[in-house]
Amino acid sequence: MRLSEWHTRAPVKEAVNPKVVALVRSALDTLGADADPECWIAWGDEPSVRYLMFVPTVSGLIQMSVRVSVPGEGPRASAKVIRWNRVQLGELAIEMQGGHRLVTFQAEAQVLSGADDTADGIAAFAQALFAAVDGRAGAFAAPPARAGRAVKAAATTSRATAKATPAKRLPATGT
Repeated sequence: MRLSEWHTRAPVKEAVNPKVVALVRSALDTLGADADPECWIAWGDEPSVRYLMFVPTVSGLIQMSVRVSVPGEGPRASAKVIRWNRVQLGELAIEMQGGHRLVTFQAEAQVLSGADDTADGIAAFAQALFAAVDGRAGAFAAPPARAGRAVKAAATTSRATAKATPAKRLPATGT
């Protein structure tokens, strides 16, 4: 799910007020994320106070802790890029009963769990992280921008060859 989509799903509006969003976007831009990146937000028990974000990038997984309002200071965010070879992921588990799904997944010691539609989102996010750790480019790896007519030509060409192109591997990282 894209960052812009999370804004409409926030449990409380103050968690995504304009000052917080500007701060989050600035930090993500500095760490190499797209303008509207694929991400997961763990709202926690008090989303009006703090929450945690995971944003996959080509370089690694951004883990950002957002404090919505620090008294006397305003919003605060602290973030880091965890290189893919250092990212700690647990297993993706599903329990099904009567047409309902419950999914549990662990990323960097944070348990993500949800039912039905949320479960589908968690499962898709987990699969993207598994692919990235395995060195396969995911949906979050945006292609470089092109200008003018080249964009249309490239789009037509890429649609025609997309099925025949194997998955790209991310560059190897040192330890």
